[in-house]
Amino acid sequence: MTNPDKPDPRRYSRVVVDGLTQAPSRAMLRAVGFKDADFAKPQIGIASTWSMVTPCNMHINGLAEIAAAGSDAAGGKSVIFNTITVSDGISMGTAGMRYSLVSREVIADSIEAVTAAEGFDGLITIGGCDKNMPGCVMAMARLDRPSIFVYGGTIQPGPKHRDIVSVFEAVGGVAAGTVSEAELREVETTAIPGPGSCAGMYTANTMASAIEALGLSLANSSAQEAVSTAKRNDCERAGRAVMELVKRGIRPSDILCKEAFENAITMVIALGGSTNAVLHLLAVAHDARIELSLEDFTRIGARVPVLADLRPSGRYMMSELIHIGGIQPLMKTLLEAGLLHGGCLSVTGKTLQENLADVQPYPDKQDIVRPLARPIKKDSHLAILYGNLAPDGAVAKISGKEGTQFSGSARVFQSEESALEAILNGSVVAGDVVVIRYEGPKGGPGMREMLSPTGAIIGRGLGDKVALITDGRFSGGSHGFVVGHVTPEAAVGGPIAVVADGDTITIDASTKTIELEIDAAELEARMKAWRAPEPKADRGLLVKYARLVSSASEGAVTDKPIA
Repeated sequence: MTNPDKPDPRRYSRVVVDGLTQAPSRAMLRAVGFKDADFAKPQIGIASTWSMVTPCNMHINGLAEIAAAGSDAAGGKSVIFNTITVSDGISMGTAGMRYSLVSREVIADSIEAVTAAEGFDGLITIGGCDKNMPGCVMAMARLDRPSIFVYGGTIQPGPKHRDIVSVFEAVGGVAAGTVSEAELREVETTAIPGPGSCAGMYTANTMASAIEALGLSLANSSAQEAVSTAKRNDCERAGRAVMELVKRGIRPSDILCKEAFENAITMVIALGGSTNAVLHLLAVAHDARIELSLEDFTRIGARVPVLADLRPSGRYMMSELIHIGGIQPLMKTLLEAGLLHGGCLSVTGKTLQENLADVQPYPDKQDIVRPLARPIKKDSHLAILYGNLAPDGAVAKISGKEGTQFSGSARVFQSEESALEAILNGSVVAGDVVVIRYEGPKGGPGMREMLSPTGAIIGRGLGDKVALITDGRFSGGSHGFVVGHVTPEAAVGGPIAVVADGDTITIDASTKTIELEIDAAELEARMKAWRAPEPKADRGLLVKYARLVSSASEGAVTDKPIA
């Protein structure tokens, strides 16, 4: 029986191609390969993030063609279209990084625009880099048409177990004198051997795992190498599966409930994933009209342990997790322990519990994923901190290896570049709390990632001796005692704007606090004296973004309703 609350799944393309008045539309479509029979088929948009900008996406056009063939074989008519990507790894440490988080909105907006304008009945999105993945899923949630996300897959490790973070940390090693320039060149030329997303549990692999846990991708789509038969098969299966979703009228709104987001948060924690997942899951929930807040991460984090020993703070790479079974055995372990909601629907048309029914456990002799009885950390590595320095919250990534508390003397920088220079020249020393401000969503504009400074800190051997706090954010490859997403940000007059060199800052992950150790009267006086700086951009995309973007504690989205 047809659900009266759902539109006819063929409604969208019929508006475009049916009837006398749509003869011009059909004429245009004939030129791009439509035959008479195709006008009666459901149209499936295939959003490809292919580009030669980055190895993460260089292979995705081939995957899009496989997905398109799968949907065509199942009775659909596929239409491939493109959207952009921005490479975080390439733009890191430069002014270009300001466009990274901005690109998430551009990607979501562009997929929404093409799909809604062209009247696609179903949608497959294929992403392989940090911002195009949440951008794809945000668009799927907004459009609410039968949809599947396909992960482009992880890169294979370079020789000597290297990846992109090895290069950033080798730069710090050169500054510390522990790595020669010849050794740096060897790392640089071998760390990235081919297509695929960065190799650890950085943002891309974190988000792929979260999206699978949300129920928006097929089983193990998150745990396949970019160049593999498994990934090609995943794309073909997605093409067929989206046609089944169209026939059954299953949409993202049937899948994206509060419990699905709780499942995603649980997986991010168990895998030791990126702080960016907080920002992106808040944004996806906003587009799905699901209430999600920082408090949900704290609540779930209190009961979910870190089990996977994966980079950046751990030893292993995604490809090694793939070889022992991917994330599905971990999901089954968590489900059996009552830490996942098994009744949530997925794009298979089955529940999470049904999808995991036949999944086998990890092999006995492996130490990549710990048993529940022997966790790496008994609660979340993602700590939501509050205090007079972050009244609206901040996100810390603390594995426990650095300890859980840090108190030190502030070294204040107005930009990432000035902080990086000080770290590399040795003027940042043990006991310092590096404060990088005016890098938030509005102040950046764009909320740059701080992998260059954190990589330099690790490379100089200061990972457990120096803390770093910022109203910007961190790459999934960052580790050490780091706190980002400090809100309110400096550009809107948040307390981080008035920290002075020499102030004592105390960060405590066990009490979930971050405090500027000055008295309340002094803080109030500084806040009254603060004046907003001149904007860093006066034209174009960054200006529009700065005007529209919400706080990081709300996901840094650009379409919040106007009060």
